[in-house]
Amino acid sequence: MSFYSDALLKDVLTRTKVIAVVGVSMNPVRPSYYVARYLGLKGYKVIPVNPGHAGERLFGQVIYPDLASIPPEIPVDMVDIFRRSDHVPPIVDEALANLPSLRTIWMQIGVENQDAANMAESAGVTVVQNRCPKIEYQRLFGELRMGGFATGIISSRL
Repeated sequence: MSFYSDALLKDVLTRTKVIAVVGVSMNPVRPSYYVARYLGLKGYKVIPVNPGHAGERLFGQVIYPDLASIPPEIPVDMVDIFRRSDHVPPIVDEALANLPSLRTIWMQIGVENQDAANMAESAGVTVVQNRCPKIEYQRLFGELRMGGFATGIISSRL
């Protein structure tokens, strides 16, 4: 797993307001669905992107077929990618060409593409690979503790 400082991740999650989720699913048991839903519940505006469901609605938002179809008045500042690693370069190309407010490319757990990361970083965009913003948000803002995780207490009691 790539190393990112907690300060960098916290900065990204604090400054971000609008997230386009590429590869979002309509199926509530899929990670892309519940991550997008969670981010929406945390106050982010989530813009769903999935060509198979274009024009439908998810979380109160229209689903777009691709990043280029998102209207320019929607200031997407982060793209969260739920696609295979080999599909990432054209997504990053499209994001760089069509999203003037773009500040972060975030690739989900298991998704890494160094060529795409280099391209985005060369354009001044922050890149996070092989991480989940939901998990990082919970970890950095103390929510894992609420579920009994990361409490620092070791116990074998039932």
